[in-house]
Amino acid sequence: MDRLLLITPARDEAAHLAGTIRAVAAQTRRPDLWLVIDDGSTDGTAEILREMAAEVPFMRVLQAPRWESDPEADRLSLAAEARAFNAALASVELSEFTHVGKLDADVELTPEYFERLLANFDRDPRLGIAGGILLERTGRDWTPTRIPAYHVRGALKLYSRGCFEAIGGIEERLGWDTIDETYARMRGYETRSLPEITARHHRPVATRGGALRGRARHGQCAYILRYGVWWVILRSFKVALQRPYGLSGIAFLYGYFRAYLKAQPKVEDERFKRFVRDELRMRLLGGSSFFRTSGAD
Repeated sequence: MDRLLLITPARDEAAHLAGTIRAVAAQTRRPDLWLVIDDGSTDGTAEILREMAAEVPFMRVLQAPRWESDPEADRLSLAAEARAFNAALASVELSEFTHVGKLDADVELTPEYFERLLANFDRDPRLGIAGGILLERTGRDWTPTRIPAYHVRGALKLYSRGCFEAIGGIEERLGWDTIDETYARMRGYETRSLPEITARHHRPVATRGGALRGRARHGQCAYILRYGVWWVILRSFKVALQRPYGLSGIAFLYGYFRAYLKAQPKVEDERFKRFVRDELRMRLLGGSSFFRTSGAD
């Protein structure tokens, strides 16, 4: 029988947190345990968690340890949410669960989200990481964000426990939500976003701290993940088509080459390097349906 552990790192999410909690409470298949870990919020997030915890019996509220860092630093670059996730995970026995998920505190799930997602895992034992498609507001409408079929947004990942243990969990570094998927495929698991399952995202992807900062962060990730220079240059033209137009591509390149000049530590695993190189070659050649994408990440 499936047992689902859900973890939500939350920092300064007072504007969206109540909606996230109500959506999880309304699931047709609720988590068996939901750990919401407050990572030093200053905006009322902690108060909302205290008030709503009594309404959701399967939710447990935790407080993250204090991390020593520059208060002006980019928390995503420091992998603050990955550290908070792991701190929450350390408070439970993973062997008691069959699946472990991460959900951001600004995501509103559809009522059958977990029921439908777990059904996909039950049908396909090779499925290691999966998630739905994020919808973001464009005027009065909610529009699906474009994403490669093999990539699952870090905002709403679900892992089988076997896959999670095989990849050694999530790394506390920028790019963790691509490193995990790469290792999963290296270990023989499939990673998949499911377009028929959706969730509303109340903050545009990669815009915390500003859109251009987010593009530069993605360039930095590309360096950490050992993506080659020519792939990054080609990718920058695609990124440049995102708002703010043109500047997005420049910011992406800036993040990559800044990481290069600073000699930022990369994933130091030669098998990982070879696997990434082979995957990128297949994507560029377009020779495998596995790598056909529905758009830009």
